Amino acid sequence: MLIMFGVALVLSLTFGSVQIPINDVLHILIGQQPAHSPWMVIVLNFRLPKALTAVLAGSALAISGLQMQTLFRNPLADPFILGVSAGASLGAAIVVLAIGTTGTILLAGLGLSGDFSLASAASFGAASVLVLVLLVSRGARSTLTLLILGLMFNYITTGIVSLLFYFSIPERLKTYLAWTFGSFGGVTWGQLVVMAPVIVLGIFIAYLLPKQLNVMLLGETYARSMGLNVRQTRWWIIISTSILAGTVTAFCGPIGFLGIAVPHLCRGLFNTSDHRLLIPAATLLGAILALLADLAAQMPGSQYVLPLNAVTSLLGAPVVIWVLLRQPNLQTGGMA
Repeated sequence: MLIMFGVALVLSLTFGSVQIPINDVLHILIGQQPAHSPWMVIVLNFRLPKALTAVLAGSALAISGLQMQTLFRNPLADPFILGVSAGASLGAAIVVLAIGTTGTILLAGLGLSGDFSLASAASFGAASVLVLVLLVSRGARSTLTLLILGLMFNYITTGIVSLLFYFSIPERLKTYLAWTFGSFGGVTWGQLVVMAPVIVLGIFIAYLLPKQLNVMLLGETYARSMGLNVRQTRWWIIISTSILAGTVTAFCGPIGFLGIAVPHLCRGLFNTSDHRLLIPAATLLGAILALLADLAAQMPGSQYVLPLNAVTSLLGAPVVIWVLLRQPNLQTGGMA
């Protein structure tokens, strides 16, 4: 998987509307001059930040999906089940659809001007839903209750976005729709400075939880009998997932498939439900698939760029179906 990751990373830097030889890409990465100087600008200013964004986003969505499927013991659970993605979409929709250009002025007064406007609004929306989820989770006695509450948050925020959609002018709809298609290419180096540490924090929390997640596979009742503080564990899983999914959605838009598919692919490839292996495997495989999906969306050699969500769905859904059909012993939660 490490070799596959390296290959996918190099391919993402090599192919695009302008094909750059691999030797020149490697020269650029080690600080040497390529055969054509414009190639250095293309690699360092556009393709490298896009590739790093794909790595971070793919790993974040895969790990958060793994945690959600374990927490809810549901093979269809994904990072957006708690409504965090919907909250991010609502924040972006309020600025783009309701406030419009005034939103940029308001955010500029807070020091959030330029490219950060949309991401800042989406982050605020995700954080708001996160706070609500955490407050509610303290009183939720079961995971099923939390699941239903998360779905309700989704319905509420989606309903508000639909209302904003209905009353907005066409020009603003285009801006918002472009954001909902998902993209790794809109994140700059300045945004990566903010995005990367937050995602690393969310991943770090997940790497502290493999033993708790393994116990949670056996059900909450058994987990309590083993001495696990289920409510505290649930709280940390929610924090990690919300940070990861909310950050990715804020900066890259809502990206589907990866959070659902990668955990199943990892279980099928390694034939295990042990999170000590699944978490690092999901980290690598999520990054690999994100890089390959972005490469396919770029249509190497063409000037066209496909919507990222369309590519992830078309490439990923058949793979997930194949994995699930090959694993008839997958029970509720996708665990063997």
